[in-house]
This record gives sequence, C-alpha cells and structure tokens, in this order.
Amino acid sequence: MKCKVALVIPTLDQGGAEKQLCLLADGLPRELFETEVVSITRSGPREVWLRERDIPIYFAEKRGKIDPFAWQRLRQHFLKTKPDIVHTWLFAANAYGRSAAISAHVPIVVGSERSVDPWKKSSQFWIDRFLAHRTKKITTNSTGVIDFYVKHGIPNDYFSLIPNAVTESAVTAITREEAAKRLGVSPERKWIMSVGRLWQQKGYKDLIWTAETLRVFHENTSYIVIGEGPERARLEQYSDNVRASSQVFMVGERMDVAQLLPHASVLWNGSLYEGQSNVILEAMQIGVPVIASDIPGNRDLVHHRKTGLLFPLGDVDSLARQTNELFRDDSLRAALITQAQQFVKENHSLENMVSSHVKLYQQWMKERR
Repeated sequence: MKCKVALVIPTLDQGGAEKQLCLLADGLPRELFETEVVSITRSGPREVWLRERDIPIYFAEKRGKIDPFAWQRLRQHFLKTKPDIVHTWLFAANAYGRSAAISAHVPIVVGSERSVDPWKKSSQFWIDRFLAHRTKKITTNSTGVIDFYVKHGIPNDYFSLIPNAVTESAVTAITREEAAKRLGVSPERKWIMSVGRLWQQKGYKDLIWTAETLRVFHENTSYIVIGEGPERARLEQYSDNVRASSQVFMVGERMDVAQLLPHASVLWNGSLYEGQSNVILEAMQIGVPVIASDIPGNRDLVHHRKTGLLFPLGDVDSLARQTNELFRDDSLRAALITQAQQFVKENHSLENMVSSHVKLYQQWMKERR
C-alpha cells in the first residue's frame, strides 16, 4: 500500500520554500507515495507547475491572520483523505497544518523551518515550541536555522537537516543582446545582479550604495535587481537620492530569471538573515560567482574564497573591494566558479534531497507499524 503524504505550505508563490516543496512533491516515487499539496492561504505561480505534473492540490482558503473556519476545513480534509504523513512548511502552515493534523489523528506529523525568523513574536515562538513537542521531527535546510531555534527553546535533536536541491535549467538559452533588450540595459556593461523579494531582510539599500560606488570608479557596471515587494518605492527613492538611478535597474518580478542570470558578471546577496538561498545555489551551478553577506544561511553555501566570497554584514567597503578584485582577477574568478559547481553537484542534487525525505518517511512508517 502506498504511503499518503500531504505537503502543506501557506501559498504557491515563487519563493524558495515553495520551490523546494514542489520539487519534493514531484520527486517522491509514485510507486511508493501518493502525494498531495495543501495550500493554507492562496494559490500562486507554482499551481500551474503542479497541475502540469498531475499533483493534486487542496486550498484551505485562510482569510486574515486568524481564521478558525480555515482550520476546521483543513481538519475535515485530513479526516476525509486520511494521510499517513502531514509535512508542513513555514509558520502559517506549521501552526494551522500541524494542529489540524494532530486534531484529525494523523499518525505522523512533521514540521519544516526554512529560515531564521527574527520577526517572530514571543507568542509565535510559544506556538513553535508547543507544536514541536507534538511533532515527529522538524526538517530544515540550514545549520543556521537549527541554531536559531535551539536558542528559542526547541532542542537540537528535534531537527533533521536536508539541504536544498537545485536542478539543471531546462529553459532555452538566450543571447546577451536578447537579455539586454528584455532588461533595458547596455550589453556592453558588467552586470551585477540580485534576485529576491524587495523587503528589508534582503539588505538592498547597502547594495544600491555599493553599486553606485563601483559605477563611479568603473563607469562600466550596471546593477540589476529582479524582484518585487513592499520596499520598492522606498528603494527607488533612495536610489534617486544617492544619484544611482541611471545605472540601478529595478526590473520587477520576472519569469525568465533562468535565462537572464547566466549573463550576470556576479550575483550579490546582502541578506540580513536567510535560510538557504535558492538563487545562490542556481548562480553557483551555472557559473556565476557569488558575493554574499556573512550570515549563517549563506555560510552553508559560500565558503569564503573557495565557492564564493563573503563580506561582513553591512560592510559596503568590503563588498566593493571584493567585487573589484573579482572583476580584475580572472584566475580567482575561474577557481571560484569551478569549486562552486563541484560543491553544488556533490551536495545539492535533487536526487539527494528527495532520497533523504524518502528515507525519513519510510523510517517513520516502519516505526509506526
């Protein structure tokens, strides 16, 4: 008999956690698992991807921060479908999904924490601790995430570490001229690129300032920011104030990142906190060198002067110096690219990520029997 697994997440947006969950849903062997994806709140671009692969989806349609009716719908759905395993990802799904699954007497309930979350209030950490004691395990992608939650009262041995996976792009490559046309930038310049939601966590203000510093000295760089979010207006105003707007291009959320990213000279990540960045992994895989803030999640991937470069959080002078060095030193660039690609191949394959989950699921099912 197949093991029935429900993978539960707040939305089907384009975020990193959503991508990893979808890769897992599609990767679980269909001869062993009957897999369903449950969205707590709403749909998003990932729904089309899942539908194309014939993966069932259920929407609990949660409204607002507290919605007892959505919780009840979720509980009734679990009572009806009788999953063997409910595996929830991110806070809203961890809270609603785990509690509903426990109430519906689902045999195996698992959580997943995907990022360091300093935004959480004491009440939310209390919920995390309360449900952790009633949960089989908590999967995560980063040692930094484990350390963060240990400090907030969840023991280390509650966690299972499974790194994010990256897959080879199946999209058709485009020329640099085509990429420049789509972005509205000069193909002759060096492109510094960042990809991610426009909010304070990502540290874009420091990156914009550094981009303007580099432009003054080099006069041949453009900084391209791919993403959308609530900080866009503030960042555009800041860019104007530091006179960087002529070579800072905020191009919004795009569906063709996989075609654009290979044309970047370097990927910048200035996050204040992270779990494990999908974009960093993707850049490393395709041969784009990475310079990232020196924080726990990034350190899992970027080993300084081996698989990339790290700069102290907020140190724009260090970021500028290291970017200059990367532009000047072709041997350093080549070494970083080679070592990064080898690291990704050995540690972040889709096969490894899926098989790690399969082993856990089968172990828990065996213990249950």
